[in-house]
Amino acid sequence: MTSPSRTSGAAGPRAAVIIPHFNDPDRLARCLAALMGDLPDCVEVLVVDNGSHSDPGAWLRRDFPEVRLLCETRPGAGPARNRGAAETDAELLLFLDADCVPGPGWVATALCAAREADLVGGDVEIFDETPPPRSGAEAFETTFAFDMRRYLDEVGFLGSGNLVTRREVHAALGGFRPAVSEDKDYSHRARAAGFTLGYVAEMRVGHPSRADWPALRAKWRRLTDEAWALHRAEGRGRLAWVGRALLMPVSVLAHLPRVLRARTLTPGERWRAAGTLLRIRMARMLWMLRQALAP
Repeated sequence: MTSPSRTSGAAGPRAAVIIPHFNDPDRLARCLAALMGDLPDCVEVLVVDNGSHSDPGAWLRRDFPEVRLLCETRPGAGPARNRGAAETDAELLLFLDADCVPGPGWVATALCAAREADLVGGDVEIFDETPPPRSGAEAFETTFAFDMRRYLDEVGFLGSGNLVTRREVHAALGGFRPAVSEDKDYSHRARAAGFTLGYVAEMRVGHPSRADWPALRAKWRRLTDEAWALHRAEGRGRLAWVGRALLMPVSVLAHLPRVLRARTLTPGERWRAAGTLLRIRMARMLWMLRQALAP
């Protein structure tokens, strides 16, 4: 499934855009169409397929012949990103998710942003793929999803779907670890190793909102499982996890004003978002309690 290397001059590429992909060809094509329009010659693009049911090789060779296609059989975006990093000699690694739409000049902005810190993330704007009015899931994500500035300031991590770092940093960290909250784990290990984290809002991508409850539930179930794995990997106990679980219903009251003040939502969408907020927090409490109480 590996395609020939993109030629970028005798010195090799300065940077590589690494895109993990799994069963999402339409969004991958949209991502690449936005990316390739103003791609500098010093940058190569690697798509790392993570075991999709249908091989994307045929249409990638036809529509995006400059793109290198790799395959990573170990499941998870983290192993796919690590495979891409191992297959390029580029100095800078630009991580981008297949369902994201890079904004105009994203690559050039990322190359400049790399000077700001050892790991640099950017803004993520939510957009809907369905016509209005928004569902409860869409309204919830419009309000809460991908608040990257807050994630860095309050939780200390950057999103790995819109991230630039140097090869030497990635190597020093040993890459992304699977089966945990890879964004938090990667960022926390970077800080512990003395590396700096930065944020450049102009390094902007778009990300579609989850359209319905099953999609939103699947996202948060996966994130809860990964967070539990990271909690255990860091040596923290079950009682602390129970405490976090019991705070989930209380957190609804803290976040409800943000929903009710959201200017981007109609009155009906605000109430649907509020109902989804309560529903997802109650679901997370139950999942977390089951994790903590399981043998």
